[in-house]
Amino acid sequence: MNKIKIVIVDDYSMVRTGLSLLLEGNKNFEVIAEATDGENFLNLLDNCTPDVVLMDINMPKINGIVATKIALQKQPKIKVIALSMYEDLEHIESMMKAGAKGFLFKKVGSDELYKAINIVMNGENYLSQDVLKVLSNKFYTGTASVDPINLNTREKEILELLCQGMSTSEIAQQFELSPRTVECHKSHLLKKTNSKNTISLVLNVMKLKLFSFPEGI
Repeated sequence: MNKIKIVIVDDYSMVRTGLSLLLEGNKNFEVIAEATDGENFLNLLDNCTPDVVLMDINMPKINGIVATKIALQKQPKIKVIALSMYEDLEHIESMMKAGAKGFLFKKVGSDELYKAINIVMNGENYLSQDVLKVLSNKFYTGTASVDPINLNTREKEILELLCQGMSTSEIAQQFELSPRTVECHKSHLLKKTNSKNTISLVLNVMKLKLFSFPEGI
């Protein structure tokens, strides 16, 4: 099995070192390069082809949002996971619109970092529990609204678990369904909510306030 090739992009050396140490704990990952800012990273892409990029947002020269857009033009198959110390909706939405497949806060532990990398490598999107908490606090007042898109019972069940950060395989296991069946339901949900991917689906659903999430989502 080939190792997942990872590039770390952050202007703080301590952050890059810390992430490298976390990733060294998993034999399936290999850090092939580090970059100090977006410009440095884009230059690296001329000589390397990473599978996953862990991307800081606020950096000198070229920030993570712009770097993500340009990188995906150069190498569309790259999976970008945003890493931010800022817990606000603006950064989350900006990185998702730029093409990032995942979003984590920098306080992330090794288990969730590994999970995020594996999930985006499987073609899915990933928002950490802390990110989902920020979104729920932003959009929810505690009471769910009337469903304006007429979801059936199974769609509501799957959607609620997606909004809790569960992957397709985890949802399939919980409901004793095949992953293919879950993907079919997800496809219907994307169409009904006019969403491009799972992350935009979660954002749209939270804006519609379709669920009343408990504290500490």
